[in-house]
Amino acid sequence: MCSNINMKTKNFEQIFYPTSIAVVGATNTPGTVPNDIFTNIMRSGYPGSIYPVSPGHATISGAKAYKYVVDIPYPVDLAVIVFPSSVCALALEQCGQKRIKAAIVISAGFKEIGPKGKELEDQLKAIADKYDISIIGPNCLGVINADSAIQLNASFARKMPEEGAIGFLSQSGALCTAVLDYALNKHIGFSKFVSFGNKVDINEVDLLQYLLSDKKTKTILLYLEEIGLGKNLIQLLKGNPNKKPILALKAGRTSDGIAAAQSHTGSLSGSDEVCDAAFKQLGIIRAKNIEEMFNHAIALTYQPVPKSNRIAIVTNAGGPGVMATDASIENGLELAKFSPDTNKILKKSLPRMANTKNPVDLIGDARADRYDAALTSISRDDNVDGALCILTPQSMTDIEAIAHLICRVEKEMTKPLLCSFMGGSDVLNGIEILQKRHIPHYALPESACQSFAATVRHKRWLSRPQSKVRNFKVNRSRAKEIIEKYLGRGQSYLSEPDALEILDSYGFPILNYKIAKTAKQAASFSEEIGFPVALKISSSSVLHKSDIGGVRINLKNKKEVTQGFKQIIDNVQAQKRDAQILGVIVEEMALPGKEVIMGIKRDPSFGPVVMFGSGGVYVELIRDIAFRVAPITELDVQEMMKETRSYVLLSGIRGDRPADIVLVEECLERLSQLAMDFPQINELDINPLVIYAKGKGANIIDAKIMLKI
Repeated sequence: MCSNINMKTKNFEQIFYPTSIAVVGATNTPGTVPNDIFTNIMRSGYPGSIYPVSPGHATISGAKAYKYVVDIPYPVDLAVIVFPSSVCALALEQCGQKRIKAAIVISAGFKEIGPKGKELEDQLKAIADKYDISIIGPNCLGVINADSAIQLNASFARKMPEEGAIGFLSQSGALCTAVLDYALNKHIGFSKFVSFGNKVDINEVDLLQYLLSDKKTKTILLYLEEIGLGKNLIQLLKGNPNKKPILALKAGRTSDGIAAAQSHTGSLSGSDEVCDAAFKQLGIIRAKNIEEMFNHAIALTYQPVPKSNRIAIVTNAGGPGVMATDASIENGLELAKFSPDTNKILKKSLPRMANTKNPVDLIGDARADRYDAALTSISRDDNVDGALCILTPQSMTDIEAIAHLICRVEKEMTKPLLCSFMGGSDVLNGIEILQKRHIPHYALPESACQSFAATVRHKRWLSRPQSKVRNFKVNRSRAKEIIEKYLGRGQSYLSEPDALEILDSYGFPILNYKIAKTAKQAASFSEEIGFPVALKISSSSVLHKSDIGGVRINLKNKKEVTQGFKQIIDNVQAQKRDAQILGVIVEEMALPGKEVIMGIKRDPSFGPVVMFGSGGVYVELIRDIAFRVAPITELDVQEMMKETRSYVLLSGIRGDRPADIVLVEECLERLSQLAMDFPQINELDINPLVIYAKGKGANIIDAKIMLKI
């Protein structure tokens, strides 16, 4: 069981398995939401008691109606409220007096319409807390439990879905109706189907927690328009030993806030990219659209998890076989190499013109016997982890017989089998046979390959080694002292020396430096540090030093340092007349090495996010970056780094010596610790961090820290 992260216990048993329901606000007017809700519950096969509450009617659809919910003389588990928003609070208050512990508020007209609606919604929340009522909604389609034991359709969806093992949670009610129609057409069944709307009480994390422990649910699908509970989501899934597949469709792939970011890390970390990183970290498979979500879902729900990524392709047409081969490789799959025994069986069973290598081409006149021979033999081959069966409708193709044959073979298989009957009306009956037996079918072979790859990713997620968050011995008190100094002044941007001192206190490799107030002092410091040196402006008004001529590098003597100092001051004063100049940093010149960027950005939903990628002045143009939500484990760090092209460069190519990757990993873990220790840090940049060969260390060249005031 997963740990409960809620302060208030949610009454899910009364929501999904109520023994009695009150429909509060029911009417006799056909085609209205209140009437549809009541008739849907009655017609869905729900076995419990249903009590309509309607102040103006004696009966609703022939059932005795009650003026108020408190007038019902029997216990009630669940109230479905369909009154106008203006009176929903009064109705919920009576539900509390009636000791009803769960409610679905269908009604719209709450926070989605503005401040007045928000006030009404706050009233619902206060009443729910007062009486310990768990609420789905408001502004939602409702709840469907397709479990044959209850068959509850407490929604205004047109039809009851088939029973199945997929749990579907959606923030959008309108999308739900389209999804239900789509699923019915493909015989995709559900365990639970919930439109949670404005989530005044029960939210997506609560529902996800319930479905993770629900025995009827094997796979969970999420449609989200925003994620306001990222920290709760991470807390739930990181502590959850139940590894059910979770697929998410997250709408809104842009961020209006990117332009306002002041650091490289801030400008690179859009909210959608952070969401994407968090999903990877939690093993959530992200889908691009509804079709892709269900394509993946049927493979994960109806078929065994593959041992690895070796796929066998069987087809009666060469072209689709080539398409499937390309799609397999593009999606990280491997074409299985058949065993000698399988090769013998295929050569013996198939015509001489057939291709017995993978992809297996049965040629155009193939009937059920050839599909039987091919699928049966490869399904028993230990070198094969899963199969894709492709059919194109030739004049001699016995489509329905082949579909029935596939159903028989699939029943005996212990490996995933996916199908693609390509075409239109000619293959409809065959597709219907497959879908009724819950054998995953795809209109195109490429889609099947993508879904097989999704199952492989899930398998790898299940098999990944355990990894812990490391904690290092650091000088936290020194870092705290510096941060509190700036917060006390109301300053958000730290000077570079103070930023470097914080990083030094957390064990980062800092170059030797001093701050000069005059050109003469800079020349003297450069002799102490040793030539060559670099000069950098130190000013809280200057964020990107290179942009305004605030940097001079590789200065080899006192004369060059003196000239460089004056040039930097002149450049800054010319372009930023009001700049408060603290001095010029005289810094040891770093040796050439491989440049990376790493940083922190505080996301409003997920909290601190760590970034890694290719560094330098063109970081935003190259955009070779990856993110993870802190705290990060050793495995998180390794996976994040491997997502970038810079990892290949660090590993060493074309005879180049590998860089100190272990040190980079440690720096990222230290950065994660710093982010967790100080929520006051809003953005942090280390760009670049120059990495040398293994055992030769690294150096921070530039650092920025912005605090949240």
